[in-house]
Amino acid sequence: NGNLFAKIDWLTQNCGKLHSQYICKRQLSQVLEAIENIIQDIVTILSYFAALMLKILSMIYKMVQNNTYATKRDIYYTDTLLFGNQSVVDNIINDISCMLKTPRRSLHILSTTKGCIAGNLSYTEEDGTKVNCTCSRTAIIVPSNVQGIRNLITDAKFILIVEKDATFQRLLDDDFCNKLSPCIMITGKGVPDLNTRLLVRKLWDTFHIPIFTLMDADPHGSCLLDLYHTWLDSMSFEAHHLTVPAIRWLGLLPSDINRLNIPKEALIPLTKRDENKLASLQKRPYVPYQPIWKKEMEIMAASKMKAEIKALTYLSSDYLSRVYLPNKLQFGGWI
Repeated sequence: NGNLFAKIDWLTQNCGKLHSQYICKRQLSQVLEAIENIIQDIVTILSYFAALMLKILSMIYKMVQNNTYATKRDIYYTDTLLFGNQSVVDNIINDISCMLKTPRRSLHILSTTKGCIAGNLSYTEEDGTKVNCTCSRTAIIVPSNVQGIRNLITDAKFILIVEKDATFQRLLDDDFCNKLSPCIMITGKGVPDLNTRLLVRKLWDTFHIPIFTLMDADPHGSCLLDLYHTWLDSMSFEAHHLTVPAIRWLGLLPSDINRLNIPKEALIPLTKRDENKLASLQKRPYVPYQPIWKKEMEIMAASKMKAEIKALTYLSSDYLSRVYLPNKLQFGGWI
């Protein structure tokens, strides 16, 4: 690709000479040769990506026909030399999914699960395995086939999505799921994988209980909230399977920083990348219709500071589970 761009750049610089009455045959020949080379390079690149797409389509066809499944990683390792790197496979699978308007699961392509779930929930997996997510010091890995789980049962009063695994584990250690009222806790361990988002949506469709998010008060946390809530991207045709617009932002809110008098030493200045990400979020088409969310983003932009959930430990070591979350949930401190 770099070589192709170099040829195009050379052609751009020399095409102006075609308008000169003094152009010689040698220069004209060079320009025509450059055009031919560029055409050949484009055909080669298109042929390569067409070959990759046909390879993956062939694998999908066989998997659907034989009722077998594979992860994107499995597909990459069938021919690492051909694909080059994992992102090539990921992008082609996304293109095929969009082109066919078909979720990846229906193409028999599974996502690798990293999310965890705990709390008042039991269900039966596709193979008949019964799972009981008791809230203890350990959690259950989100199932790889979320659509296949059935017989979901819970007495939970709400669902709490936790951004970071460390915070999730701390709440498990504090027995948060049972102290206040029965609940279900989920973490995507940062950017949530496909199965974690599918599970959140399935729980909403099944139980219709409130869903809250606990994220850092920073642009990255706001982006993760957006993944669960709205998710506008190239795969947006799948959004109704992967998002829950009824999700509420429980914390950590930018306005909480001043309200709770979190010490300045617990705050972190926004980087240039943070500011760009925040500016991009503020331009999302749904933001004008969410005035309170908009106000929180404006507070963050004006302060030029961010805070992680662990900043609450500056107030006390168990402030999150003992004070912050109980008060928020009891008195309606979400948006």
